[in-house]
Amino acid sequence: VPSPLPRAIVEIDLIRRLANAGEILVTAGGGGIPVARTESGALVGVEAVIDKDRTSGLLARAIDAAVLLICTNVSRVAVNYQTPSERFLDHVTHTEIRRYYLEGQFPPGSMGPKVEAAIDFLEGSRRRDACVIICDLEHMADALAGRAGTWITKD
Repeated sequence: VPSPLPRAIVEIDLIRRLANAGEILVTAGGGGIPVARTESGALVGVEAVIDKDRTSGLLARAIDAAVLLICTNVSRVAVNYQTPSERFLDHVTHTEIRRYYLEGQFPPGSMGPKVEAAIDFLEGSRRRDACVIICDLEHMADALAGRAGTWITKD
């Protein structure tokens, strides 16, 4: 099954309206439902899998979010993962995380898509205060308060 990059959020206007009204939204679950637009403008389902992390980053940019929170199964991002020289990252800049990514520190199918989404979000955001937090569910509240997780900020 193909796994194309997400290109747009179909219901972005509704999502913006609800977010601006202060509603808490759960969106892009599993990457969303992949669709294509026909020549007549109708939406039709397509056989594909859309990456949830990349979709979340696209959505965060589209609503001009300050923070992209990516929840995963580890408390922080690590370099040299599961080796004797493993090191957890508390705070890194966009440039640092990009360098680690290009070094191959984050495997595809695990931390790789999360870091790709973080890089895309920070590069595409117009906000100077944009940041990404990567953490596990258990530490999400502490991470949002700045006490846990990996924080990735613009340079």
